[in-house]
Amino acid sequence: MRNLMTPFTAHPASVGESYVAHMRFAFGFSVTLLAAGLAALVHGILPCFFERTASNLIRDMHARLENR
Repeated sequence: MRNLMTPFTAHPASVGESYVAHMRFAFGFSVTLLAAGLAALVHGILPCFFERTASNLIRDMHARLENR
């Protein structure tokens, strides 16, 4: 069974996380990326809305990655 789990646990272990902790972090990142994408989409159509939202979210995500 251990060999079957290796593809799922090798990368999280390489960054010092358990599978579940890494999944939680990745899911949180995906939600933030979706929010940034939607804000950018709305801003593209209606420039007066979400003027800095996407860039602020991306900056925050970058800081989170750098501080891991």
